[in-house]
This record gives sequence, structure tokens and C-alpha cells, in this order.
Amino acid sequence: MSAQELISIEPATGAVLWQGVAGDADTEVAAARAGWSQWAARPLAFRIETLRRFANVVRSRHEAFADLIARETGKPLWEARTEVDTVIGKVDISISAFSDRTGQRRIDAQMGSRLALRHKPHGVLAVLGPYNFPAHLPNGHIVPALIAGNAVVFKPSEKTPAVGGFLVDCYRAAGVPEGCVRLLLGGPDEGRALAGHPDIDGLLFTGSARTGLALNRAFADTPEKILALEMGGNNPIVVWGTPDIYSAAVLVIQSAFTSAGQRCTAARRLIVESRLYEPLIEQVVKLSDRLIIGEPHADPAPFMGPVIDNDTADMLTESFLSLTSQGGRPIRYMSRPVEGRPFLSPGIVDMTTARERPDVELFGPLLQVIRADSFEDAIAEANATRYGLSASLVAQDPRLYDQFWAGVRAGIVNWNKPTNGASSSAPFGGVGWSGNHRPSAYYAADYCAFPVVSSEAEQARASIGIGLSDG
Repeated sequence: MSAQELISIEPATGAVLWQGVAGDADTEVAAARAGWSQWAARPLAFRIETLRRFANVVRSRHEAFADLIARETGKPLWEARTEVDTVIGKVDISISAFSDRTGQRRIDAQMGSRLALRHKPHGVLAVLGPYNFPAHLPNGHIVPALIAGNAVVFKPSEKTPAVGGFLVDCYRAAGVPEGCVRLLLGGPDEGRALAGHPDIDGLLFTGSARTGLALNRAFADTPEKILALEMGGNNPIVVWGTPDIYSAAVLVIQSAFTSAGQRCTAARRLIVESRLYEPLIEQVVKLSDRLIIGEPHADPAPFMGPVIDNDTADMLTESFLSLTSQGGRPIRYMSRPVEGRPFLSPGIVDMTTARERPDVELFGPLLQVIRADSFEDAIAEANATRYGLSASLVAQDPRLYDQFWAGVRAGIVNWNKPTNGASSSAPFGGVGWSGNHRPSAYYAADYCAFPVVSSEAEQARASIGIGLSDG
């Protein structure tokens, strides 16, 4: 295999799904730069209509798209279908968001003049996509960027290039000019070349904190470029004072193990009131034992599929052992049920008395448990992280939720709901190592265009009343 060749493997089967070659950042950025101005000059209504056609194209290819997502990521087919639905729904949401967040406004001013507020596109925006939602998450950047009048160079994860190609084909089938959405295939080298390219006007990124921090440092000398980072989390779910232990356990399972734990909003830490510890953990383990883990198209449908590849599965099993070596007590051992494939059973470790609790995002079905004796201690534990994406409280007392909402540091704070499953109709982002105050989803419009304020009058009328000598 040459250094430039890319191969995508189905995680669930090991079969080769796709083969191709890496692209060239210079070529793709140049094409986007050449095509941008014509797209930006089109009326907003034209761009909106083009994106509505894109939604219809995806709708017509729904099942093929879902099948490809399921095969390339390993996620269950039902979940892949939901992802395609979000790709379609993103268009109407982005149109509403553009009008709401970046619409034109006229403001009366003194002496018969007026102030006008409009927004301009940045130009050429780079989008780096992740593998866990290889269509939904980059689409959440690309659609609002195109509506605003930008051109886009999209580099999908090297682990999901086929889905990236399918998504771009849908844009082009809808009539988005080829120069306005460019596909850059490749690995980390191509990603670095794109991120550091002098002819991009900004970068929209979803991925790991390590990469996001590196990008933040790299962009420190280019304040003229927009940088939007979404970098995941070490998210807590707190269970306190609830009599409905079963429902609490279901919310824990949904938060920690949906998508095989490969969601940036997945719960990594369960913080539980000490008196509820035994009954809650008993129910969580029982439900974990019942979860169907299987390939995407299995019947009955699985709750979760494999993680993305064997390297990731190896890292997670090693992380489980590392947690136990640091004093964690295994509650449910993580195992590899299918030899040679990256399927994992959920792992649960009690870290209450561990010597050290690593503040890292373990991106898979691995849950750490911490007991707390007071609600104040629970909030302190929830905040014991450099991240701040999502947090959830399971409790019946609304006063506890008020205290939790006020005290916890996170961009998404839920009550009696999972930590994951955020709505595209609301902003999505976090604080700390979870982002750089550029929330996506509904607020993506904010970083896809910049405001331009104009003081305007139809006739030039001016005088100087003070400070002139007699002429």
C-alpha cells in the first residue's frame, strides 16, 4: 500500500468498504477560492433554495446513506437512519438560525440617518469532520457556512472517507457549485496542511481536545481567521435522592453507552449519592448485561455496535486496566466478545477511592463511578474536570436542579434527561477544554458570517460647528 492510499474497513466485519487516494490541500483550497465569489454574489434566496434541494436529495437517498454510515462506523442501522434525519433537518434549522442570528436590521439614528446591520461571509472555510457522526457533525458546519455565502473545503476523518464522499455528492447533486464544496481526503498530514493553509479564512473543527488545543495554538498568530472548536468532554451524570432507581439506571445507560460511548456528550462519570449506590449500581449492571452488542444490520437490532477500530478498542481495554491499577474497583469488566473485531462490552469502574482520577475523555463504553456524601460534594466532583460540555442531574427536587444548574460548569445542563441527545435547534458547545466559546448547532450562524454596521444617509449633509477659525 502506498503512503497516499486510503482504505476504509467496516469495523463490524473487517471487510474493505472503500479505497482511494489522499488529496492535496493546495489544490482544494485554490478551487474553493476561485469558486467562492460567485457563490457569495448569489442572492440569499438562491442559496437557501439550493440547500433545500440538498435536503431533498438526501431524503431520496436516505436508506443508501444510512446503510453506508452504519457500515463505515459500525453503529446500528437504526442510529444511522437517525443521523440521516438530522442531516435533512439541519437545513430548515440553519435557515431559521441565519435569519434569527445574522439577519439584516435597520436602526434609526440622529438627523434622519440610519444604521444598517448586515453580515458578510468570511470566504473559504475549512471543516474537519469526526468519525463518530461523519455526516451530521460536518454537515452542521457546512450547511450554515454555505447559506452565509462561504465556500468550504471539507476533510472527513480518515476513518470515514466514504461517508464524507457521499455527503459531498449530495451537495453537488443539489446544485451547489463544485468550487464551493471541495472534498479533501487524507489523514493527519492533509488535515494539518488544510488547517495551516494561508488561503483559508477560518477553520471549523470537531474532534479531540489534543487536536483542538494544537489548533488553538496554531491560530494564535492569525486573529483575522475564525476558529470554532468543539472538543468533547469528561461529562458527569449525577443521581441524587430519586426513588425511581430503574429510570435513573436507564438514563445512566443511555448517557454512557449509546453509540458505544462514542459521543462527545456521553457520560464518562457517574456521581451517585452514597445511600443510592448499591441499588443503582445493581440496576445499571443488570441493564448492561442485557444490552445487545452486534453488527449494524443484526436482527434483533443491537443497542450498540463496535467502536471504530481495533486500535481504539485496544486503547479502551488498556484504559480500563489502567483505572484499576490506580485503585479503581472493577464493577463490570470490559471484554472483547468477538475476536479480532472492535466490539466491546461496557466497562464500569468504581473510582471513589482511587489514588488518581485521570481527567481525560475515554471515547468509548467506559464509565467511572464516584460516590458522594453531600450534594455539594457531588457538584464539586462534577466540576473536577478541565472539560465542560455536558452534565445531567437525575433528581426529583427542583431545588436541587436549581442548585446544580447554577453550580455546574457546562454548556449543556440537563435534568432527568441523558447527557447526550442535544437538539440542533439550540446552541451546542461547552467551556474549558470543550470549546472556545464558539457553540455550534443553532449558533453556527454566528461563526459563519461577521457583522457589518453601516451609518447611512441618502444625502451628504455635514458641517463643523466648533473648532474652526474665522475664514
